[in-house]
Amino acid sequence: MASTPKWIMVGGEGPESYNQNSSYQRALLEAAKEKMSEAIKAKLSLDLISDRFNVADFGCASGPNTFVAVQNIINAVEDKYRKETGQNPVENIEFQVLFNDFTTNDFNTLFQSLPAGIRYYSAGVPGSFFERVLPNESFHIGVINYAFHFTSKIPKGITDRDSPSWNRDMHCTGFNTAVKKAYLDQYSADTKILLDARADELVPGGLMLLFGSCLRDGVKMSETSKGMVLDAVGASLNDLAQQGVIEQDKVDSFSTPLYFAEESELKQIIEENGRFTIEAFEDIIHAKGEFTLDPKVLAVSCRASFGTFLSQHFGEQVFTNIFDLIEAKLREELPRLLNAKPGMQYLIVLRKKN
Repeated sequence: MASTPKWIMVGGEGPESYNQNSSYQRALLEAAKEKMSEAIKAKLSLDLISDRFNVADFGCASGPNTFVAVQNIINAVEDKYRKETGQNPVENIEFQVLFNDFTTNDFNTLFQSLPAGIRYYSAGVPGSFFERVLPNESFHIGVINYAFHFTSKIPKGITDRDSPSWNRDMHCTGFNTAVKKAYLDQYSADTKILLDARADELVPGGLMLLFGSCLRDGVKMSETSKGMVLDAVGASLNDLAQQGVIEQDKVDSFSTPLYFAEESELKQIIEENGRFTIEAFEDIIHAKGEFTLDPKVLAVSCRASFGTFLSQHFGEQVFTNIFDLIEAKLREELPRLLNAKPGMQYLIVLRKKN
């Protein structure tokens, strides 16, 4: 089976870039800021706050949300240190932030966009977070923001017409039991590898902060607004195939490396891994709701998030043709979007076992 294309956000700072179209993800960071700060102050041992403190963002993309996440973490660590020691953290602690993503990520835009006046040293760490990317016990707090729903590859059988788990859709809708099992098995295996890698790299007692989206137990992906948006992308690809713009076989063999787990599935995977304790599993009320239900905004967001991935599979002609179709389909589906079942936005706080 061919390797899965890497899911890279559209780089740069143009109107269609992820940099300019990631306010939804940033809103979760802001909504969870207080709970995250409370968790750091309560769960991070003061003994771990020494003269050098390392923070790592896994799946950082090209900004700007990574800067919000790491600054919120640094502020919480400094507040804890100041209150519990009575000393000035500016004088006693040096922070280093490690920004990780695929080698093809737009690190140039990331580092050109570093906010003025930051009080940390920064470094890029290229590589997949499904493997080790840092030395043993080399960071104190890690964060994964809206990237905990990826798999490392398309599950076996999903794109094989002769397989019982062949998926006629471009994502795991939740309605086909065999497809869901294939995705859950792949996601479980990949997440175990991810957690093992982070546990090796994290100092004992260190924290992992996971921000993201999952399904409430019993809800199917295509019953949520996120799933409906993915369905609109798939329907648009089928339209382009019928128009002769792309080959139908390419559409039929296209699937995404995404699995939005149910809440209980996430908890079970983390607990069975055994390397961390779950210190918090917070249901975050998102300021923008499940989605900003404006078809044009959603289509532009799809372009920023999916555009590069689609181009790798179908070519540049899809990049220029598909997003108007997606917007039109989302306008047609707006009544369903408005009545979609809610998903869950979460903050999960994990502590590495000693």
